[in-house]
Amino acid sequence: MHVELLTPDRSLWSGEAGMVIAKTIDGDIGVLPGHAPVFGILSPGSVVRIREVEGNETPGDAVVAAVRDGFLSVTAQRVSILTSVGELSAEVDVSAARSDLDAATSAAGSAAEAEESADVKFARARLRAAGDQD
Repeated sequence: MHVELLTPDRSLWSGEAGMVIAKTIDGDIGVLPGHAPVFGILSPGSVVRIREVEGNETPGDAVVAAVRDGFLSVTAQRVSILTSVGELSAEVDVSAARSDLDAATSAAGSAAEAEESADVKFARARLRAAGDQD
């Protein structure tokens, strides 16, 4: 199936994939070719995984990306992921993401406010996408 990961100013990734895994506000979703049409709202500060087409010698994630928010649209042969801000795992500067997380946590004040902040959630998603567990 064809998958597109798009922000307003650029295409982060486009290509063929065997599976897409995303977190929506209704829960996690795994999309395989031929999936029933779905439209979902991405969970703020989540990670999207685009899996390689089956049959590859080294199966695994073709793309891992942090998304701030957005939408997921699924048709029988296409998945479109539209996000206001997104970053591929290979592009994440871990030290900058850690600094952003510290700044967002400090700016939020209380721990409860920090947990709800979109900036905090996105900084954590960037770290998860880069493989740096927060």
